[in-house]
Amino acid sequence: MDAHIRKVYVPMTETGFYILLCLQQEMHGYSIVQKVKELTGSEILLSPGTMYGSLSKMEKDGLIRFVREEEKRKIYHITSLGLEVLNKEQERIARLYRTMKEAL
Repeated sequence: MDAHIRKVYVPMTETGFYILLCLQQEMHGYSIVQKVKELTGSEILLSPGTMYGSLSKMEKDGLIRFVREEEKRKIYHITSLGLEVLNKEQERIARLYRTMKEAL
């Protein structure tokens, strides 16, 4: 993982985290919005501007890739770099949780 990716994505925003989490399966933007809404009990609602801006940036940075187009919807999937970033964030969250539990 290069310095640019580490600087921009570690730690991750919730939006970035949920996008990568969802894109472990091939999905288009609207399906990601719906899945995040479902996963978070409607606590996180991704706006189209945020979603499509994030997808564009993550594709440019190599974390996700365009797979195909279906009915004018772009389908994306996480890349190996995206998985590396997601795993790093999952480790960070687990460490935070352990630290919190130990401190209480």
